[in-house]
Amino acid sequence: MRLRHPDGTVVHLSYGTNVLPAEDVDGLVAQVGGFGGGIREALGATQIGLGLWLPAAAAFALAADPAGVDRLRRELDGHGIEVVTLNAFPYAGFHDPVVKKNVYSPDWSQRPRLDYTVACATVLSRLLPDEVEHGSISSLPLGWRTPWLADRQSAAVAHLGELAKSLEKLRADTGRHIRVGLEPEPGCVVETSADVVERLAGLDPEWIGVCLDLCHLAVGFEQAEDARANIARAGLSIVKVQAAAAVHAQDPGDASTRETLEGFCEDRFLHQVRQRAGARVVGRDDLDQAMSGDRQMRTGSPWRVHFHVPVNADPASPLRNTSEDLGASLSDLFGGEIAHADHVEVETYTWDVLPVGMRPVDQAGLVHGLAGELAWVRDKLIDLGLEVA
Repeated sequence: MRLRHPDGTVVHLSYGTNVLPAEDVDGLVAQVGGFGGGIREALGATQIGLGLWLPAAAAFALAADPAGVDRLRRELDGHGIEVVTLNAFPYAGFHDPVVKKNVYSPDWSQRPRLDYTVACATVLSRLLPDEVEHGSISSLPLGWRTPWLADRQSAAVAHLGELAKSLEKLRADTGRHIRVGLEPEPGCVVETSADVVERLAGLDPEWIGVCLDLCHLAVGFEQAEDARANIARAGLSIVKVQAAAAVHAQDPGDASTRETLEGFCEDRFLHQVRQRAGARVVGRDDLDQAMSGDRQMRTGSPWRVHFHVPVNADPASPLRNTSEDLGASLSDLFGGEIAHADHVEVETYTWDVLPVGMRPVDQAGLVHGLAGELAWVRDKLIDLGLEVA
């Protein structure tokens, strides 16, 4: 789905497919028809965008098989779907029964992360629509924060330097300009935009920048304007924006609030929790740790929980989502005289682990939910002055 900003920038809006459990090429093809086509029909649109997640096995297979990429692209074209961005944060096994910190492995200090990202870039260069000048890939923010000593930082920077050279060669070979955005996330080496300055300054901005996840931004109580300033201080730019919402608990000591929060404790994904403590932001690595045990969090100020929830629907009261923060971030990024990014991906990958009352019961319900989120973000952008292109 394409929208045009008043400054002339074409903004591509997509839905990220890491919500869907495909681990091979056949699964990706099935996704396109079963979900992508269904979302487009639900929206009554002539074209929509998908931000494909390519598991490592599929990425390596497609990178070595141009005919396989052509097959996937024909399927995309046949259902009115474009791909301009990939999600290369999870390497594999994102729908295993337990993911938790496994999602951060391999990290950027390890060569398999580099090889996987180059394979994704190779595939994306062949999937881009003919008239689109560049593509984007989101990736993890170096790695989980521990253990992360100087040797890992050096290895990660070296691998990102190799990545830049590979992307430069890819453009020379194909004419396609692919950029990678590292995505700050709670608990990681790069958690906040301030960490971008400390850890990522000096990377080649022609090829590497930041993927700004607006759920993560809200969890850290950051403002988009401040994040933009820090990213610029690091000499980088926003490669991609992920439009997503977190869980907000205004009074985490309230009995009803705690009972409702219990429904968000689940075994697959990590749900980091943050709260303000004076000028600092503190927290725990998972929701169950915050709620019980010898390190449970204080309850005197609101909690933000890294649990991606639908942007267009609040959780059960007294919880709410951070859609107000999301709207303010979109306004900062797209409501001014210039667009600060041109790839936006809605990313709620948690639909099948939501509390039972929020969880769709079948494929039709999931398609309805994904289409509703995409429509919500589209309408917010239109309200900011963008027009359907």
